[in-house]
Amino acid sequence: MALPEDDLSSSQALVADSNPTSRAILVSQLRDFGMGAIVQCSRLADARRQLEYRTFDVVLCEHHFVNDASSGQDLLDDLRRNQLLPFSTIFIMVTAEATYAKVAEAAESALDGYLLKPHTATNLAERLRQARIRKISLQEIFTAIDAEDFAGAADLCLARFKSRGLFWLYAARVGAELLLRVGKPAEAQLLYEAVVAAKTLPWAKLGVARSQMEAGQTAKATSTLENLISEDPSYADAYDVMGRAQFEQGQFDKAVATYKMAADLTPASISRLQNLGMMSYYSGDRKEAEKVLDRTTRLGLDSKMFDCQTLVLLAFARLESGDRKGLQRCRDDFARLIERNPDSARHQRLSEIVEALSSIQQSQFAKAVAQVRSMADAVKSPEFDFESASNLLALFAQLANKAIQLDEVESVVNRLGLRFCSNRSLTELLAGACAIHPPYAELIRAAQTEVMRLTESAMSLSLAGDPKAAVKNLIFHGNETMNGKLIETAQLVLNRYAAKIDDAPALADMVNVLRTQYAPTGTRPTLGGQRRQAGGLTLRTGTVAPSGKATPV
Repeated sequence: MALPEDDLSSSQALVADSNPTSRAILVSQLRDFGMGAIVQCSRLADARRQLEYRTFDVVLCEHHFVNDASSGQDLLDDLRRNQLLPFSTIFIMVTAEATYAKVAEAAESALDGYLLKPHTATNLAERLRQARIRKISLQEIFTAIDAEDFAGAADLCLARFKSRGLFWLYAARVGAELLLRVGKPAEAQLLYEAVVAAKTLPWAKLGVARSQMEAGQTAKATSTLENLISEDPSYADAYDVMGRAQFEQGQFDKAVATYKMAADLTPASISRLQNLGMMSYYSGDRKEAEKVLDRTTRLGLDSKMFDCQTLVLLAFARLESGDRKGLQRCRDDFARLIERNPDSARHQRLSEIVEALSSIQQSQFAKAVAQVRSMADAVKSPEFDFESASNLLALFAQLANKAIQLDEVESVVNRLGLRFCSNRSLTELLAGACAIHPPYAELIRAAQTEVMRLTESAMSLSLAGDPKAAVKNLIFHGNETMNGKLIETAQLVLNRYAAKIDDAPALADMVNVLRTQYAPTGTRPTLGGQRRQAGGLTLRTGTVAPSGKATPV
């Protein structure tokens, strides 16, 4: 049977199914449709690898895999969470009656379609046709996204939602994601709430919580998430966002428990295991962290979802546990990562941390000191980020634990604290990084106290009727400490009292220079490299031909 008016001879398909008979039937039907090339996978791990490194026009994936704790839905969620599946790819889940309800619900949240077994060639052809209709229908929106016209794309989504046009729910989700991207959380929240009012869906409720988080309404977001989780305890994305909320509030123990629930729900999710392992490490449970980080590395080292900071923390944990061979494996694994990413400055920088740990482990202390001093030379650089600070502090603590204390270390620790301790969560992350040497952790906490004192002192000037003095005070200390919170506070005061400050434009220029240099280092805590926020919809797109047939990118 051929699909009418469609030439699939140049298209590529992936069929993932652990049952050889089912897989052979799907492959045969696609060949009858004229599909150009078909790749087959019997395991989810193989399918993940194919989808990370190749672009397919069509993916047919079984929901249930024999002898695998994860499902096809888990694979789809992980790929979308990490922006590894282009919009142009048609993803259809193949499912039995027993899992139909779960897959049908997933279809509301961006799945292209589902195929209920047993099926016929006509059933498959219809699912493919329906998916292409949606691609064509939404092409204008995703053309705007490809052109990075996010505001224009959001307007198109809102128009589709208000008119209840074809695929209005999907358009609403994309539109809300775009509004979050362009820094309009209040408008995104209104859109998510409108979806909830029209048709209660878990992803829309989660979007409300995410919007509240972006607007700084963490308490409201937590309440929204608690209600959502009580209604749907198996919704893993809700645990991701709840863990993030607890993390930002400095409730590390609660965040660990929440991330563990998310990881238990999806045991093969690399990103969730990374969250759990990193959170366990910084909360002080190094034994559990080593176990989870090791599992993450074995599962995900060859995946694009793998964050190399995972390997750094695993190396720290193995040094503390005295695992010489394990630390050597970390070095070998980093060599593999760098071989695949030779131009990555971050990979090179983090590899140097592992090399310094290896020097410490081999009692080559003179070499380790030289390596650490070289890293410390960069602490005043605008490019020196929070991740570099936490790793350097951890190295200082490891040297101190070996009774090697450099004369300049305390002043560097204090400088790092003054620069990066913008809130409780960031402070506790840094304190957790050097927890093996408590005096350094206390220096970090003392630095946060000093940052708070400087902020309060400047604000008292503003309240006393002298906002200009407050702004100048914040600019001075922001430049001296490089602290993003002080710089952002200067901006807020200037915005509010600009009419009362005679040289406001000149002060604004000074603040903008500091913001460009130092504020991007962030005042919100993160674990590892930046990934897409939990619960959001991936906006990565592929190239779609006018016919609606996806072409590889």
